[in-house]
Parts: sequence; structure tokens; C-alpha cells
Amino acid sequence: MKQYIGCDAHARYSVFVSIDETGRIEPPVRVEHQGRDLRDYLEKLEKDTPVAVEASGGWYWFMDELEAAGLDARLVDPLQAKHRMSGKNKTDKLDAKGLAILLRSGTLPEVWVPPSELRDLRGLMRTRLATRAETTVLKNRILAALRRFGVTRDETTTDWFAKKSRLALSVAIGRLPEETRRATLHEWEMLDQVEGHIGEMEVRLRARVGRLGWVRLLKTMPGVAEILGATIYLEIGDVTRFPSADRLASYSGLVPRIHSSGGKFHHGPTSPVANHYLRWAFVEAANAAVMHRHKYADQHVIELYDRLKKHKCHGKAIVAVARHLAEASWWILTKREQYRPPRAHAEAMSPSRNG
Repeated sequence: MKQYIGCDAHARYSVFVSIDETGRIEPPVRVEHQGRDLRDYLEKLEKDTPVAVEASGGWYWFMDELEAAGLDARLVDPLQAKHRMSGKNKTDKLDAKGLAILLRSGTLPEVWVPPSELRDLRGLMRTRLATRAETTVLKNRILAALRRFGVTRDETTTDWFAKKSRLALSVAIGRLPEETRRATLHEWEMLDQVEGHIGEMEVRLRARVGRLGWVRLLKTMPGVAEILGATIYLEIGDVTRFPSADRLASYSGLVPRIHSSGGKFHHGPTSPVANHYLRWAFVEAANAAVMHRHKYADQHVIELYDRLKKHKCHGKAIVAVARHLAEASWWILTKREQYRPPRAHAEAMSPSRNG
């Protein structure tokens, strides 16, 4: 008889509750993660048995164990699952039981599980993004130290951290008071080390991801280069999990909320519940396109930005461009074609063009 298993996983142990097709609930089983206890328990389960596990900080390795045992691993949105479970009490047993009930009834709020290799590459990409954020912190601290003591750039220095400005930055730091100078030099040294690590990670990304045909197609969008193309590809994963382009844009946190009542419509802010890596990538690409607008002067992205900025603001205009790029990504990956601006697509489909 088929079993439906809910699992409340913790750092050192997990609690499993099984329900069969008739609704009979088995007693909860606590399994320690040390040694072979977990693997021995999983190997006793029938192959392809569905097991529901909440998405938490340690789900990667747990899903690997379930897949290695031949089980049907289901990753669950914990917030949505909580809303769908009945009762206000919370224990390990009740949580596992609730997941099993939702799994059996077909109402389990599942989250897409990337393949193991994709999870590994995502980790590399996300580490690179987090490390890049650390360089911003270090640069800001160095610049703040220079500002505190009135050290300014000369007219020939446009960027303190450009290679050609290293000598000028060294001289500027040398003008700081002794202890501040020592601390700032340490921060500069850390910045060089971190940027060296980032360079190594980018080499790995180019070797593993940058040469893929999917990434080359995504790079045809305005503002998208190697790193952004790889980020978009890795975070989207299987594009078929999104039924439409606007669903991908919503998943990326680029669709404003709508409030409608009595025939009146109001667009609110975008939802914070989103893939923040994808949102960053599309917004970064939108900013890059606007920054280098001379390259895309006649394209839809610049026209869209300029039109919205007149009546709204830079932020809303950039989000609109980012949403366009998100929807374009869906079409690119679905049709396996290069990016085509809306105007070019409309002209290609017009009767005059097709005889």
C-alpha cells in the first residue's frame, strides 16, 4: 500500500510520519543524523515513496540523501504549508503529520528542486555575488576614511580603485593619521585578496557555465554580459516550470501588487517574496543598459525607461525595464532564440513584411 511521508528535519535529527492511502497514520519515527541511522531508515522505505521536507537552511544535503535512496523527494514552501495546516499547536510530530496529510491530499505547496549539479553551480554563483558585496563594503570604508580627513582626488583620478589609480590611492592613504592609515592599508589589502578570489570564481563560472548555448542566448539581451547571463540561467533552471513570461517576472519580484476595489485600480510595490538573485540580475542588467544607452539608443528598453521616467521616477522605470528583460528571458529560453526587441518582432510579423 502506498505511503505518504512527512518529515520535520532539524540539524541533528528528523521526525518522520507516514500516512497510507486509507488515511491510517503511523506512529512518528525519530531518526538521528549521526552515523548511518538516516540512510538505514531511508533504505527501508519502498522506492519512489513521496517524502515531503520543508525548505530550510540545510535542505541541500537532505534532498541528496532522499534522492540517493530512490525516494520521491518533495521540497515544501514552509510559509504556505504553515497556513494550510490545521491547528495552532506546533511540535515536530504535528509538523511532520501535517506535511504528510497535505502530501496525501494533493495540496502540498511544493518548491522546484534544482538538479544536484545545478545546486552546486548555484552555490558558486551566489558565493561570488556575496563576495562582491564584501568588496563594496571595503571600498566604502576606505573612501569614508579619506573623506573624514579631507583627502580628495585630483582631476586626473576618476576612480580610486582603478589599476591606473593605485599609486594615487597609496599616496592618499599615506596622508592619513598613523592608526587610521594602518587600518585603511589593512582594508585595502583585504580588498585585493577578495578581488583575487572573485577572479578565480569567475574563471570557474566561465568554464562551467559561460560557454553554454543558453547563456549565449541570454547575453543577446541589453545589459546582459557573462556574469549576469550565467546568474539568470542558473537561477531560472528549468524554464518549463513557469507557464508564462509574466509568471517568471513575478517569481523574480518584478511585478507590482494590484489593489482593485469599486472599479478603481492601484499598483503597489513589488512583492518581497521572490528570488532575490534573479531580481538583482535583471535590475543590474536594466541599469547597465541605461548606463550604456548609446549602444541601445533605438531599442525598446531605452524608450520604455525614458517614457516612464518622465511621469514616475528612475526606480520604477528601471523595474519596468527589468520586468521586460525577465519576460524576454522566458521567451528566449522557451523558443531557443536570440533576443528580439518588441518593435523588431512586430515589424517581422506585419503583413507588409510578409507579403
